[in-house]
Amino acid sequence: MSQPTFRAVGDHALLVEFGDKVSKDTNKAVHQLDRALAKHPFDGFEEAVPAFVNILIDFDPLVTDHHAVEAAVKDVLLASSDHITETSIREVLVCYEDVENSDLEEVARLTGLSTEAVIDAHLAGDYSVYMYGFAPGYAYLASVPEEIRLPRKDSAIRGIKDCSVLIAGPQCLVTTITMPTGWWIIGKSPTRVLTGNDEDPFLFDVGDPVVFRRVTQEEYDAAMAEA
Repeated sequence: MSQPTFRAVGDHALLVEFGDKVSKDTNKAVHQLDRALAKHPFDGFEEAVPAFVNILIDFDPLVTDHHAVEAAVKDVLLASSDHITETSIREVLVCYEDVENSDLEEVARLTGLSTEAVIDAHLAGDYSVYMYGFAPGYAYLASVPEEIRLPRKDSAIRGIKDCSVLIAGPQCLVTTITMPTGWWIIGKSPTRVLTGNDEDPFLFDVGDPVVFRRVTQEEYDAAMAEA
C-alpha cells in the first residue's frame, strides 16, 4: 500500500488518506491508525473519525498544529506497523421470510438469480464493519458478493422499520431506526445493534468481521420475544 497523504482541514483537523478506492487493506490501515491513536494519543489530540479510506483527526489548535500532528501521526504509524488489530467476530441473525417491503424477489429478478441463490450469496459475504454512518449504530458492512450487488434505487421508500437488513452496491447494513431508504430490503434481524449499554452502545466495533446466520420465522419470533 502507498504511503498516506495528509490534508489540513480548517485550523483544527488533519485528514489522513490511505487511498482513493475502498478495499480491505485500505480500510484496515484506517482502523489500525484509529486504534493506535486511541492507545497513544499525542498532545492536543481530541478525536479521530474513521471512514472508508481516510480518517479525520481533530486536535486542539491552542496546543498543537497541522505540522506537529502530521509528524505525530507518522510516528504512530511507524510504531504500529507490525501491530495486529484485535477484532471480534460478530454474528447477526437474519430471517428472509415475511419481510415487510421485501425486495428479495426484485433483487433475484435483476441479478438473474433465484431467491435462494440471492440468500446463499448474502450469507456467504465476507463482511466487516468499515465505518459508522449518519444514524445511530448504522454500521456499513462490506463486502456484498459481486453477484448480488445492485446500485441504490432511484428513490427512497419512507417508513422502513428498524432491524431491516439492506444491501446496496458492495455494502450491507442492519437498520436501527425507522427511516427512509433507497437500499434493497432483503431480510430482517432480531439481533440488536444498539445494545443499551453506555460503555458499549453498539454491537460492533469498527473493523470487526460480521457473519450472518439464517433463522426461520419461528426462530425470529422467539428471538424477538426474548429481546
